[in-house]
Amino acid sequence: MKMIIAIIKPFKLDDVRDALGEVGVQGMTVTEVRGFGRQKGHTELYRGAEYVVDFLPKLRLEVAVPDARVEAVVDAIADSAASGRIGDGKIFVQPLEQAIRIRTGEEGDEAL
Repeated sequence: MKMIIAIIKPFKLDDVRDALGEVGVQGMTVTEVRGFGRQKGHTELYRGAEYVVDFLPKLRLEVAVPDARVEAVVDAIADSAASGRIGDGKIFVQPLEQAIRIRTGEEGDEAL
């Protein structure tokens, strides 16, 4: 099993959710986060005063998947989250040792 973590732009959430549904993902966790990468934030104007936005709003998606479906899920996220501009995000794939469904006690792939 693998844990796929993706950092994406907030307005891409619906596209990513639809793409993941098409490849059979039944659940995910979404968290609002703030951060920056190569874009290093930007400056904005508010009531005539310029200020720096260091940390940009992003969404963190977490999806646990069986090993056989990792490539399809990563491709679905990458294709649907891409806008072609800086700040599109990142995808991380980590090993997942164990998963347990609390309600039934199922373990491993069955718990996903």
